[in-house]
Amino acid sequence: MATARVVIVGAGPAGVRCAQTLVAAGFRPILIDENRRDGGQIYRRQPQGFTRSYATLYGTEADKARDLHESFEHLRAQIDYRPDTLVWNLTPGQLCCVSQGEHSTVDYDALILCTGATDRLMPIKGWQLGGTYSLGGAQIALKAQAVSIGHRVVFMGSGPLLYLVASQYLKAGANVAAVLDTSPLGKRIKALPKLMARPRLLFTGMKLLAQLRQAKVPVHLGISPLQVLGEADSGVSGVQVQTARGETLTVACDAVALGYHLRPETQLADLAGCLLRFDEASSQWLLATDDAGRTSVSGIYAAGDGAKIRGADAAECAGRLAALALLQDLQQPVDAAQVAEQHRALKLMDEFRVGLAQAFPWPAEQAKALPDDAIVCRCEMISAGELRRTVSEKGACEVNRAKAFSRVGMGRCQGRYCAQAGAEVIAAAAGIHVQEVGRQRGQAPVKPLSMLTREVTP
Repeated sequence: MATARVVIVGAGPAGVRCAQTLVAAGFRPILIDENRRDGGQIYRRQPQGFTRSYATLYGTEADKARDLHESFEHLRAQIDYRPDTLVWNLTPGQLCCVSQGEHSTVDYDALILCTGATDRLMPIKGWQLGGTYSLGGAQIALKAQAVSIGHRVVFMGSGPLLYLVASQYLKAGANVAAVLDTSPLGKRIKALPKLMARPRLLFTGMKLLAQLRQAKVPVHLGISPLQVLGEADSGVSGVQVQTARGETLTVACDAVALGYHLRPETQLADLAGCLLRFDEASSQWLLATDDAGRTSVSGIYAAGDGAKIRGADAAECAGRLAALALLQDLQQPVDAAQVAEQHRALKLMDEFRVGLAQAFPWPAEQAKALPDDAIVCRCEMISAGELRRTVSEKGACEVNRAKAFSRVGMGRCQGRYCAQAGAEVIAAAAGIHVQEVGRQRGQAPVKPLSMLTREVTP
C-alpha cells in the first residue's frame, strides 16, 4: 500500500474516476464529499428508500449514471470515504472540514480538487422573488426530493442544462410553461462545425428540444429577459421577455428556473494560492492547470468542472488524468497508452466546449441593460444602480474595491452567484473589458456552514 496521504475533494464523475485510478495503483485515498451520497450533481443519487428507476432519474444518461454508481460501490471498501463533509478552508497541507456541525482537520501530502461547478447566473429584475431558482436548484429538487419547484414552471437562460432540466421536468409530469432561451438560432448554426466534434451529444441535445416541441411546450429563441413578475409576499406570478421579433411576451407561472451554463467552484484552489486565468471563450476565470490537471501549486491538482467546464464525460477523463499525473510525480509506474487515450478524448471534448460557448453565449450585454432598481446581489440586496454608483462616484472599477464600497458578494454565497454578473455591471459602467475588472478573491468559509457550540464550565 502506497504511503502518501492523498485527499480527493468531491465524489462526482471526476472524483470517483480519480479514486478508482489511485486504488488500482495501490493507494487508499481519502474521498471527502459535501453530499450525503456519491454521484455529484449530474449523477446525484436519490435519497435512501426512494425507488425511482435510473431511466426516470437520468434519462439518456442512465447507463453512465449506473456505471459510475456501481464503480463507486466497488471502491467503498478500498477508500476512506467521508460524505456529508464540507471543506470550508485550507492551509498548506491541511483541510478544514465540518460535518453535521462538528469541525475537524485533514492532513494531506497531495490534494486533488474535484469540486465541480454551480449555476452561472445573470440577474433579471424581480429575480429575488420567492419561486425563482437556479437550474441546478430545480434539478436537485427533482432528483433529491422528487418535487417540482412549482405548479407551472418557466425555464429561462441558455445552454444545454436549460433543455436537460426542462425535459426532466416534463418527463416527471411537471407543467413546463415555457423554455425561454437568450441565444439565437444563428449562433448555433455557426457553431455546428465545433459541435460536430461530439455528434452523439449534439444529437441528444436535438432530441431534448424535439421532445419539448412535441409536448407543445413553447420554446422561444433569442429572447431578452425583462423581469420576473410578482409580489414580495406572494412570490412569482410570471415572467416578461422581449422576443427575437421585438414583441413583449408575458408567461404566467409560479416558479422560474434560471441559468447560463456553469461556473467552476475554484474557491479552495484560490485559497491555496493556485493561479487562475481568464478564458475568452466562456468569459470567466478558470484554474490555470496543465493538460494533466497540475495547478501552479506543487502537490495540488484539479479535475472536472471545477477546473474547466466540459461536462461529465470529460470530468471522468480528467479525473483519471489527474490521478495519473500524481502517480507520475510520485515516481510511480504509469501506463503511457492510458494517458494518451485520456488526452485524445479530452481534445475532442474541449473543441465541443468552445462550440457550446459560441452556440449559447454568456449574455454580458444584459448586465448593461439591467435597470438601476434590479437586484444584483440577492444576499445583501445590492442593486445595479448602487453598483454603478461605486464606479461613477467612487471610481471603483476593480471588483474587490467595488465589493468593499457596496458589499456586493459579502453575503452567504460569498459572491458565488453574483460576482460574475456584478463584474459585468462594473465593466459596462466603467467602459472596460470585464477581464480588467478582475475577480473576487476567495474567502473562508467558501460556503455557509453551521457548527455546534458547547458550554464551557469555568
